[in-house]
Amino acid sequence: MKKELVTYLQSAREAMVWKLEGLSEYDARRPMTPTGTNLLGLIKHLASVELEYFGLVFGRPSGVELPWFSDDAEPDADMWATAEESREEIVALYRTAWEKAAATFEALELDSTGEVPWWPAERRKVTLHRILVHMIAETNRHAGHADILRETIDGAAGLREGNDNLGAHGPGWQAAHRERLEEIAGRA
Repeated sequence: MKKELVTYLQSAREAMVWKLEGLSEYDARRPMTPTGTNLLGLIKHLASVELEYFGLVFGRPSGVELPWFSDDAEPDADMWATAEESREEIVALYRTAWEKAAATFEALELDSTGEVPWWPAERRKVTLHRILVHMIAETNRHAGHADILRETIDGAAGLREGNDNLGAHGPGWQAAHRERLEEIAGRA
């Protein structure tokens, strides 16, 4: 079961990184929603929370400094990249989080326990199984955000490279389909 859970997590992780491919620095960082959601920030956030959930929670601190989690950091500083933080650094941080998590998966069983200090007291005691499920859900939630952001930026859509998961439709089908849905929505 652990192997299957890790496979689902890894698939979502790879989808997240793929959403950055071929984008300019501006497009990777630009805020696409009123709350500032952006692709590179989503990856920075996921890297950060993986390091905490699969490290600190199970008494296996990563040793990676996360200054955006300090008490004096700007609000939501884990959700965007500063001008000084390169895309390569943030993606490398994410891959480091994967490596640290893999060591935790190797060392612990699914029923191994940990404690999430930032969760309410009644929910703090967790198992590796619970945190793996939590991170699969969190990563896929943000992968959905990334899908929409990337499609909004340049029209690129799909599950992952080599599998767009959108069906094989002829040229212009999506534009006509969207126009039809817009017309239906307007009539509703």
